[in-house]
Amino acid sequence: MVDPAVRSVLADAVDIARAALDELGDGGVGAYLGVTSEDDCAATHRFAADLPGYRGWQWAVVVAAAPDSDHVTVSELALLPGPDALVAPEWVPWNQRIRPGDLGPGDLLAPMPDDPRLVPGYMESGDPAVDETALEIGLGRKQVMSLEGRLDAAQRWFEGDHGPNSEMAKAAPSSCYLCGFYLPLAGSLRAAFGVCGNEFAADGHVVHAEYGCGAHSDTTLPTGAGSPIYDAYDDSAIEIVDLPPAGNTTAATAPETAAPAPAEQGEAIPAEQDEATAEPTEVIADESSAETAADATSGPEQTD
Repeated sequence: MVDPAVRSVLADAVDIARAALDELGDGGVGAYLGVTSEDDCAATHRFAADLPGYRGWQWAVVVAAAPDSDHVTVSELALLPGPDALVAPEWVPWNQRIRPGDLGPGDLLAPMPDDPRLVPGYMESGDPAVDETALEIGLGRKQVMSLEGRLDAAQRWFEGDHGPNSEMAKAAPSSCYLCGFYLPLAGSLRAAFGVCGNEFAADGHVVHAEYGCGAHSDTTLPTGAGSPIYDAYDDSAIEIVDLPPAGNTTAATAPETAAPAPAEQGEAIPAEQDEATAEPTEVIADESSAETAADATSGPEQTD
């Protein structure tokens, strides 16, 4: 693309511009993209940059010629981002990039000049506990927190994870200011903030007085909560029985007394007394014997 405002002597210097890039020796000179006018005596020729990691970038070569001259010279070479080039984000000063939690062991973080959160120690801070002590001894810290600094901290703590609107606080059975682990702060923040001293809760964190959690000192477990408790099992009450080896069960269980002789046909075999009725019972040897026994007990037949 050629800008109509470019003088012909400048617009025709495409080969001169490419030769200057080749002489530079960085390589990656791609297709010609066009020329634009800088002023009456200068124009910029652009070439695609075929370099790894520079997608969308362009080589720019500025050529110049005096108003009445037909001789062109190369004024400047540069690698510039194009309209769709990948570029680094806008640089942000470090004091605007730092966030809570970025400070690590050994790091140094100085306050900003004229930090509104700090005032000289000899000035009244607005905190009665600090001001009265400083007046009594005639000394004080070089700087103390201003009213603005304390209000800023209080608002941040109020809206944080240990404030009254957090999910933990909403589900808590009671509030921190009624908890035995609550250690109130000194000074003007005492009315609303303290430090948790429960190692199983928000230990060491500043908590709002209306914050709460399930580890409140007055928390009681509901009836039946926890693990069930059972009586100890006495394994000494188990009776250990020696079993006979496999295959000898018949011999081991045979009675010591001799077995009675088998009953002849028609005879009843006396059985043991029934434990429940204490009445003697009879066991019939077989079906034929049962029929014979029935005939014997029925008496003689009646004849006419």
